[in-house]
Amino acid sequence: MFKRIIYPLFLLFPLAIFSQTIQLDSCQKKAREHYPLLKRYDLIAKTAEYTLSNANKAYLPQFGILAKATYQSDVTAIPEALGQVLSQLSGQPFSLPALSKDQYQAVVEVNQLVWDGGMVQAQKEAVKASSEAEKQKLEVDLYALKERVNNLYFGIMLIKEQLKLNRILQDELANNYNRMEAYLKNGVVQSSDLDAVKVEQINAMQSETDLRSTLKSYCQMLSIFTGMQVDENTALEKPLLPVFEGNLENRRPELSLLDAQKNLLESQRKTILAGNLPKIGLFVQGGYGRPGLNFFDNRFTPFYIAGVRLSWNFGGLYTQKNDLAKIDINQKEVETQKETFLFNNSLLTTQQQNEIDKLTETMKNDDAIIALRSNIKKAAESKLENGVIVVSDLLREINAENLARQTRSLHEIQLYMAAYQLKNTINN
Repeated sequence: MFKRIIYPLFLLFPLAIFSQTIQLDSCQKKAREHYPLLKRYDLIAKTAEYTLSNANKAYLPQFGILAKATYQSDVTAIPEALGQVLSQLSGQPFSLPALSKDQYQAVVEVNQLVWDGGMVQAQKEAVKASSEAEKQKLEVDLYALKERVNNLYFGIMLIKEQLKLNRILQDELANNYNRMEAYLKNGVVQSSDLDAVKVEQINAMQSETDLRSTLKSYCQMLSIFTGMQVDENTALEKPLLPVFEGNLENRRPELSLLDAQKNLLESQRKTILAGNLPKIGLFVQGGYGRPGLNFFDNRFTPFYIAGVRLSWNFGGLYTQKNDLAKIDINQKEVETQKETFLFNNSLLTTQQQNEIDKLTETMKNDDAIIALRSNIKKAAESKLENGVIVVSDLLREINAENLARQTRSLHEIQLYMAAYQLKNTINN
């Protein structure tokens, strides 16, 4: 909808009115917001929320229903001799009812966990630690966007600077071509000299075409990353050059990820220990059946049982030592990964710091070289006018000055890229 509204306006107003200026920080922020992987944050949070909710439900009363109907080949019976003895002792006839071989029972049981050895708490800590590790891993993946956006942003800046210098070169060649046309009439130069300048003009135009094609590709890629409309007319604000002043503290998300992995392993240790402790709970059973609790009553009767239950599974104790040893090994492995990352990161930091120092020193000489090349070119123009040198000598000096300006622009962009690479390396 935006394009449909704006496009006709270009026919009525100058293009410059609609040019926008973007910043590196806003590009990085938009790229992070626009990247599809960011949606995983909500998914991770929701998963952890549901899992924690399930863990908390372990303390809610647990209900169960059991119903059964059986037929057995024999039932318990009182010996007839015992009944006769009891009759003689009591002086009255004594008989016991016979139990039915078909029996029925329906039971409702309610269990209430009282103490689980810390198992639920350990599971909750493990869920939180796992969720944090997933988030930190996602943060590492998202952090990689910064370098990609930096490369595109500074690449566009460099190409635009090269286009600016290309335009200066073309203007310079055009001026010299016009001047040599006058020289040709005066017999100072030949027509082949004009052809030589024309070749350089064509080369410069071809370079402009190549640069504009590359610029278009870079702008399209930056648009895809950020979701913003970036084209050849979009102005890129030159960011401030980072100043570190010895503050090279490492804050990379990889370090937080490794710490989160260690916490996850520690929560797994607690889960193993808690899983091998006894569990205590209360229970109530209520039922209806034949026979009930009174085994000698062959009628359908209700009944209930209440009590305390202790359960302890010793099977986990057989493997507990090995399980904890594996946790220790994994934690040492994570610590080794952290040391290796810091070591490699320190080497890269030193290399990038040296690159910044080198480019800073190099740029101090670039301006001097440009000034000297400009003087040499002006002197060559004067010599050509006086017939001291030929056109090829002048073209060589023109190209040398243009190359010096391009080199200076390249060094400046390289300095910015090196500084932001260092900033990205330590996340400072």
